[in-house]
Amino acid sequence: MEIKDIQSVYFVGAGGIGMSAIARYFISRGMVVGGYDKTPSDLTRQLEKEGMLIHYEENVDMIPQACRQKESCLVIYTPAIPAEHQELKYFRKEGFEIQKRAQVLGTLTKEHKGLCVAGTHGKTTTSTMCAHIMHQSHLDCNAFLGGISKNYGTNYILSKSDYVVIEADEFDRSFHWLRPWMSVITATDPDHLDIYGTKEAYLESFRHYTELIQPGGALIIHRGLEMQEALADGVRRYDYALTEGDFHAENIKIDNGEITFDFISPIESVRNIELGQPVPINIENAIGAMAMAQLAGCTAEELRYGMKTYGGVDRRFDFKIKNDKRVFLSDYAHHPKEIYHSARSIRELYRDRKITAIFQPHLYTRTRDFYKEFADALSQLDEVILTEIYPAREQPIEGVTSQLIYDNLRPGVEKLLIRKDDVLDYVKSRDFDVLIVLGAGDLDNYVPQITEILNNK
Repeated sequence: MEIKDIQSVYFVGAGGIGMSAIARYFISRGMVVGGYDKTPSDLTRQLEKEGMLIHYEENVDMIPQACRQKESCLVIYTPAIPAEHQELKYFRKEGFEIQKRAQVLGTLTKEHKGLCVAGTHGKTTTSTMCAHIMHQSHLDCNAFLGGISKNYGTNYILSKSDYVVIEADEFDRSFHWLRPWMSVITATDPDHLDIYGTKEAYLESFRHYTELIQPGGALIIHRGLEMQEALADGVRRYDYALTEGDFHAENIKIDNGEITFDFISPIESVRNIELGQPVPINIENAIGAMAMAQLAGCTAEELRYGMKTYGGVDRRFDFKIKNDKRVFLSDYAHHPKEIYHSARSIRELYRDRKITAIFQPHLYTRTRDFYKEFADALSQLDEVILTEIYPAREQPIEGVTSQLIYDNLRPGVEKLLIRKDDVLDYVKSRDFDVLIVLGAGDLDNYVPQITEILNNK
């Protein structure tokens, strides 16, 4: 089904951050957009205000009438929805066109010039940076992002531009549906081994992704990744890293809460880049984002202005309190390498202060596969508070608990195991110098209350 043939769209699993961006795309096109989600959230309530017809009960009778015409209704579902879901079974039985979110994004990369960002970590920040640079440039762009941009208060940008910035997700091999014009690959540290099984299969998935880049386009790959690319004829290849590669930084200055550097490029180097969200880990993300934007045609001044005015992403090194007395932030980091870079960045910013992390591990399989790496990454900090594992889509695995990480933290690290339900009482009972909440689970729901507690101390 081509986009021109669609009159209504139904989302089975409407409230996910990626699904909601596509819902907004179709709402903006004036189509009837309906959907199901398990529970209401701030995001689903906002979608309802924007015109989406959402319900929260698994019930075929609640599907809007306009979404019951199989000739003109596209059904989009998330892999997190079980196959036996009653509404999904109804659409399959009736012969509706049913696509994963990634298939729809793939269609958009065929109709627009897709600027895609893939990688185990860093892809949300890098794609959001690139989208902001492009959107405020003479080129403009559409964008489908994996997080809420603080510049725009949304995970979606709509314009009449020929460009679309997309976060390319490797989970469930979703990024194989895309046909990028250009792509950044930030990292290939093995993850989602519950899906891929082995590191080799994970790396092969990225190799195949690079085959999908269109001739005339480009790959911008982080230097030193453990993967082999397979580029079509006519695809240019560049690499980048912090201080080496075709694109890199020189004259990095981290001082008094500000970060500046020179962007070195084979096209045109740009001096005195100032990071609007001054976090050390964002230097490399900025290099990848600026490289792709520059290859697309952004000018030196547009790169400089875009980075200076970049406001960050919700839950990505997201400062809630930042003063001489106390610092509090939340970060979505949930893979060992992400936590390593997050911890290293916060240590670099606050060298002489006591840093405490409250970490909620995400997935039993990820904890089982990487508990030693989690412990090593967290051991850069002074104090580590661990809650129980957030299961997401998984059932418990015998013997796999947060105790595995706890037992492997290095000697000298203060540590504690607590229940998630006791976190707020724990925060009330303690004083903190620098506190960070880490993880991709639901502990982040407590961040507003933690902020209030700390502000009232």
